[in-house]
Amino acid sequence: MPVYLDNAATTPMRAEAVAAMLPFLRDRFGNPSGSHAVAREARKALDEAREIVAACLGAEPGEVVFTGGGTEADNLAVAGVHRLHPGPVVCSAVEHHAVLHACAALDGLLAPVTADGVIDFDALAELLGSEVTVVSVMLANNEVGTIQPLAEVAEVVRRLAPGAVLHTDAVAAFPWLDVAALTRLADLVAVSAHKFGGPKGVGALVVRRGVKVAPLLHGGGQERDRRSGTHNVAAIVAMAAAMRATVDERAEVTARVGALRDRLADGLLAAVPGAVETGLRAVKVAGNCHVSFEGVESEALLMLLDGEGVYASAGSACASGAVDPSHVLAAMGVSRARALGSLRLTLGRDTTDADVDLALGVIPPAVGRLLTLAAGPHP
Repeated sequence: MPVYLDNAATTPMRAEAVAAMLPFLRDRFGNPSGSHAVAREARKALDEAREIVAACLGAEPGEVVFTGGGTEADNLAVAGVHRLHPGPVVCSAVEHHAVLHACAALDGLLAPVTADGVIDFDALAELLGSEVTVVSVMLANNEVGTIQPLAEVAEVVRRLAPGAVLHTDAVAAFPWLDVAALTRLADLVAVSAHKFGGPKGVGALVVRRGVKVAPLLHGGGQERDRRSGTHNVAAIVAMAAAMRATVDERAEVTARVGALRDRLADGLLAAVPGAVETGLRAVKVAGNCHVSFEGVESEALLMLLDGEGVYASAGSACASGAVDPSHVLAAMGVSRARALGSLRLTLGRDTTDADVDLALGVIPPAVGRLLTLAAGPHP
């Protein structure tokens, strides 16, 4: 039975999301912008979904902007504010590329992190000032799982850059953390449905009352002129169902998966000499197990694991034919040799003890095989 340990990339759709979605793919097909009965039915479903999403994110329904996913939500937050208030933008050096590239396009400044992946507050303070318009610090990192102290970030931003809007990418955090409580001081909060059992291609951005964003998409003026385009009602309804189910089960799932993650991480560290866990486990989301094996290439390891039915991802990416260390690990000061041998194992609500057992039975021998091959033949 294959073991899926790449839940940070995407998650299987929850049964609740599929059930909520199906009617809107068939009979309830109306365009919610219309005025007749079929359209009104779609509008009612859209409004109900908005109320659910708002409640799960600690927002008012009018503060929720539906988007085509987390990338669009992040771009709308960063670029949407900057278009109205041009000025320096700042983001952490470990942001998802949706934020990192959006900030780079605006000549943004990068705030360093510590070796544990937590924002360096002294360095952040040096970048802030009255002219800064946007600050973006993610709630939890998608690669190594580190949770940022967002309340402290907000305090520094309000004090040193009082005119800035604070945005947080909560995409990787939502399955594990009480986003409604932890992001209450943020002005903009982005989430993506497929990270918590919803469909791909739909997300949301919370835009707090009083905060304005310029639209990236122009057209029919949907979402209070903040995001034009016919609503994907089926996906939005499914996202709301997945979100509500996730919130209802979050405490139990987090505790159970956290124990599985600990067993997996401890087992790998004990079985593979020289294995190193990335970041402090105490300040990571429950589903993240990120380890590295110096002397092993991630891509080769992933191929071996794939052949054994263990599906994971690496902390490095192939670009222009050459394997480069991940920007997250580089920002944390991880050596190139160790970064190129990193492995991201991300558990989810469906992960079982048997999955962990199989992973522990497959990964150490695979690493050992690669180390032997790298050592070459003995004389």
